[in-house]
Amino acid sequence: MVQRGLRVKLIIQIPCLDEREQLGTTFADLPRQVPGIDEIEVLVVDDGSSDGTAELARELGVHHIIRFPRNRGLSAAYAAGIDACLRLGADVVVNTDADNQYPGKDIARLCEPILAGRAEVVVGDRRTDTIEHFSLLKRVLQRWGSRVVRRASGTEVADSTSGFRALSRRAAATLFVHNRFSYTLETIIQAGQAGLVLENVPIETNPQTRKSRLFRSIPEYLRRNGAVIVRAYNMYWPVQTFGFVAAVLLLVGLLLGGRFFYFYVQDPSYSGHVQSLLVGVGAVVLAFLVGLIALLGDLMATNRRLLEDLLTRVRRLDAALAAGTEHVEGVESTGAAAWRSSSAAPETEAPS
Repeated sequence: MVQRGLRVKLIIQIPCLDEREQLGTTFADLPRQVPGIDEIEVLVVDDGSSDGTAELARELGVHHIIRFPRNRGLSAAYAAGIDACLRLGADVVVNTDADNQYPGKDIARLCEPILAGRAEVVVGDRRTDTIEHFSLLKRVLQRWGSRVVRRASGTEVADSTSGFRALSRRAAATLFVHNRFSYTLETIIQAGQAGLVLENVPIETNPQTRKSRLFRSIPEYLRRNGAVIVRAYNMYWPVQTFGFVAAVLLLVGLLLGGRFFYFYVQDPSYSGHVQSLLVGVGAVVLAFLVGLIALLGDLMATNRRLLEDLLTRVRRLDAALAAGTEHVEGVESTGAAAWRSSSAAPETEAPS
């Protein structure tokens, strides 16, 4: 929650890959004032663009720029932007796409639950069933995917793949991205496991300007995002995930072993069911091995939670050390004046 009476800084981050044609429109659509926000800055993360996206960002007057020498993927760009926003003193971080999919006027609606203290993560709900350029298959997959993520995260997220979202400073310091494909699903699952309060805000979407560059086809999207969900289950619920597999194997082994002994008791001289015994014993052995993997996975999950807690503290310390410095490592600040509210509070930093 952002405390009243303190200066509140919003940074809008925009991950970009060859977005020179769209960035100008997206930047112009961003709000210069947001109720409850005293200062607004824009950060562009250029993910190895070859069309001069970073140069255009400087011309437009973007406040901060991060530029990768080569393409690292959306997840890396998002994570680098979040780290930079924390070090630049953001109290609220809004992530939006460079293709102008999301209207800038809805940024105020995303920030309101955080400023009011009701939520720490706010996700823009595109209401994908109403988007005209989404095919029937894509709409069904969106509903199914969000349902799976709700179950995995324990949240009520309505549009889990929406990249239009706002984070409080605490949430930004707490969430980490481990996969190289997309941050959307994994961070929602992490938010739920970390106990962060999530809220959905219905938003509009602008007409499509280009096809997605994140994936080339629906099968590729399913393969890559499906792997993210499976990995999340393995990371957060190793005992439940591997324990279920072990239980199934054990049940199969006992059933096959019981089948062998049943026929053996009926006719001890007949040995035609030895195959059931062999497969059953193999299944029981595998069940014990998978059970051991479940226990090891649980130990690793415990260590990962401790490491994430440590990384959260390091992030906060790093942000505190960077506060007040003129230059933040890895971030090019253009010197453009921040957009300030006419009723801005005195120069007092909001606490982290």
